[in-house]
Amino acid sequence: MTDKLAYSRHGDIAVLRIQNPPVNALSQSVRQGLAEAMDRAEAEDGVRAVLIVGDGRAFIAGADITEFGKPPMEPNLPDLCTRIEASPLLVVASMHGVSLGGGLEVALGCHYRVAQPTARVGLPEVHLGILPGAGGTQRLPRVTGAQAAVEAITTGRHIKAPEALELGIIDKIEEGDPQDVGIHYTRALLDGGAQPRPVSQMPNPEGIDWDATYDAVLKKGRGQISPATAVRAIQAASELPFDQGIKRERELFMELMNTDQRKGLIHAFFNERAVSNLPELKGVDPRQLKSIGVIGGGTMGAGIATAALLSGLGVVLIEMREEAVEAAKGRISGNLQGALKRGKISQDQFDTLTTQTLKVSTGYDSLADVDLVVEAVFEEMSVKKEVFAKLDAACKPGCVLATNTSYLDVNEIAAATSRPADVIGLHFFSPAHVMKLLEVVVADKTAPDVVATGFALGKMLGKISVKAGVCDGFIGNRILATYRAAAGHMVLDGASPFQIDKALVDFGFAMGPFAVADLAGLDIGWATRKRKAATRHPDERVPTYIDRLCEQGHFGQKTGKGYYIYEKGKRGGTPNPEIDRLIEAEQQELGITPRDFTDEEIVRRYMCAMVNEAAKVVGEGIAARPLDVDMTLLFGYGFPRYWGGPMKWADIQGLDAVLADIQTYAKEDAWFWEPAPLLKQLVAEGRTFDDLNKGNAK
Repeated sequence: MTDKLAYSRHGDIAVLRIQNPPVNALSQSVRQGLAEAMDRAEAEDGVRAVLIVGDGRAFIAGADITEFGKPPMEPNLPDLCTRIEASPLLVVASMHGVSLGGGLEVALGCHYRVAQPTARVGLPEVHLGILPGAGGTQRLPRVTGAQAAVEAITTGRHIKAPEALELGIIDKIEEGDPQDVGIHYTRALLDGGAQPRPVSQMPNPEGIDWDATYDAVLKKGRGQISPATAVRAIQAASELPFDQGIKRERELFMELMNTDQRKGLIHAFFNERAVSNLPELKGVDPRQLKSIGVIGGGTMGAGIATAALLSGLGVVLIEMREEAVEAAKGRISGNLQGALKRGKISQDQFDTLTTQTLKVSTGYDSLADVDLVVEAVFEEMSVKKEVFAKLDAACKPGCVLATNTSYLDVNEIAAATSRPADVIGLHFFSPAHVMKLLEVVVADKTAPDVVATGFALGKMLGKISVKAGVCDGFIGNRILATYRAAAGHMVLDGASPFQIDKALVDFGFAMGPFAVADLAGLDIGWATRKRKAATRHPDERVPTYIDRLCEQGHFGQKTGKGYYIYEKGKRGGTPNPEIDRLIEAEQQELGITPRDFTDEEIVRRYMCAMVNEAAKVVGEGIAARPLDVDMTLLFGYGFPRYWGGPMKWADIQGLDAVLADIQTYAKEDAWFWEPAPLLKQLVAEGRTFDDLNKGNAK
């Protein structure tokens, strides 16, 4: 037997204790240990029941991620679950912590299930682009019914013990040591004359409208196919004998294993964890972080303050005037009210956070004791410098001074202080208490422990933190400006903004670029165009039709009119007919004869512009690795997760094909479509962006 499993006897009960820290992942040695221990229990005299329990933090948290992408090793999980279920002995699972994916499938292979009150179960495989492949789609519906199984499997959500009991996934909830609870429950079952109860022999679940369910799940997945494919596997549980259903599950599982979406989702899964793991921070301790200051209580400042309060940090917020102080308090209170409604905090916590943990003031001297300050004021260099000069005077030595700028030069801001080593960029995304991305912008003189502190803050706030270098827009907004420009060029050449938005939503984006511009406020882009006008390259094409709308005071959603017209009480907007007239006037002025674009061409140009700029960002060292770009776009810009990010998308398409398209587009606009040197180098060497993530750089 392997060292990942301990076997012990408690009278006529054999206890199989899984010992694979930290979360008892189902590695090959765990699977082998379980199979061998089942054989031993069945061979020993006097054993009437088997109890399976997990050591440490969890029952079984799922598959062993180190085995992903490698050839499967015996015993495979579907066979193990079938082997456990076929035992003539009574088999019980005692569950604590999480039982996810293969962990829940093993539990469903047992005959009875008891769980701690705090236990959680789930089948989250769809998030990796696959479906439960060890009987999960066949056994779960037999205990919960088809509708509940569809909901659980297609969302991949965690189900808490009380709901799992209600659904029939577990049979009993009991608090105590999981092994003691399991033995007690198994003993009661034996004394009550319980017999093995294989889930596979339970009746097929009653059918539902499978085609309508499939269509609804596909639509909700915005192009992701694994949840809808899982519906077809659950349908098999309803319509076929168990053995045939298992075969159908395996066929559908293998279909998904061979998709590009699985590659993208696995890439996202691993790199979400790798992105903040920086070799240069090994052994570098962050500075103390107990309280932070926030300058500015607008939407962004209030969001940052809310995120900090919810993570247990004290917050001192500075506003200029008393009425602004009250408005900031109102915004933060509103944000926390949302957390209260969702059950994230109690009424007592809400009261403490709003009356004691949060302090709002008009004086910079209130910042004397904070460990870090984030400035979230107007995006204007002179304003930022003035604030940093005041922070330099007011804050204690060693306090980290952070700017939340989206575009501006952090080196120039740092130069307004006497301590540039303490200055860093912390670019939050709005709303800051909701959005997961944090760009940690490292300036030329930023000290290593200040960088470590930026990442420590990101971790405390539950953010995906990405290291970025200094340039206009850092990683995300610099790339955004380029693919947004590509969309602008297509509009001038004949594609409508509304066709572009639809094509990109169909590709998998949550929103198209023009709907996003309306949401952010058209005045932001207008201000950027004016800011950059003086230094603009003579070959740069910049559409000006939308400026006409801005001049009339129409800035998108907040004013009710932009690319779309928004009516109170209605979700989304309807296309603004004025846009077509403004575009037409500009086309005539520039002597452009508009042409038609297919949706495929729109997506290809948009994506090639994104990838090309991203390759420049990596080549220049603004992003250290392609994965940094991928995580930035996934968590800050609504990029479809199932493509893994733009760099992974490009690898999947083939970098040679992407480069060939860029070179074709360059024939009509050589300046905009100049291929990135890094992209040309990788194609010449036959390598991928992913090779750079793995450190295969030459």
